[in-house]
Amino acid sequence: MADALHPDGRYSGVARGFHWVMVVLILVVLPVGVVIKYIKEDVKLSFYAIHESLGFLLLILVLLRLAYRLFVRRPPPLPADLPPLLQTVAHGVHWALYGLLVVQPVIGFLATNAWGFPLKWFGVIPIPSPLGKDEPVAKILSLIHTTIGWTILALLVVHIGGALYHHVVRKDGVLYRML
Repeated sequence: MADALHPDGRYSGVARGFHWVMVVLILVVLPVGVVIKYIKEDVKLSFYAIHESLGFLLLILVLLRLAYRLFVRRPPPLPADLPPLLQTVAHGVHWALYGLLVVQPVIGFLATNAWGFPLKWFGVIPIPSPLGKDEPVAKILSLIHTTIGWTILALLVVHIGGALYHHVVRKDGVLYRML
């Protein structure tokens, strides 16, 4: 698992920082997104503002993380004895998470625009709306946004399950690469 760029077999401090900041954001954004429809109307817009602003921040961080991964420092290699199928699953889950974490906030932003609510990032920075109010489009985008949200949650369960599998069953140190 070690190589010239990763003599200790771990992700760089920058990569670990991106990972854990994104974990915290996801642990806020996902549950807030799920409970918004149950929130009383007088505070609902505040929950939307938090959800949307943190989602937009997550988009920026995932793009920076991808750029760092692709152009600055690649991740450490997987264990050499990991079966090819598990290597494929590991890479597939990672890339699916990256892809959906880029697409999800974009779809959410477009849905918000289509519902007629422009984004004011953290209540300060107005983000131009590419869509005007269009309820039929808003419904479709909202459904896509919800579906992607549940898909991200499922992928996170697989990702965490994989880390625990490596730690508890294989005992190969993969979990420590990100700690």
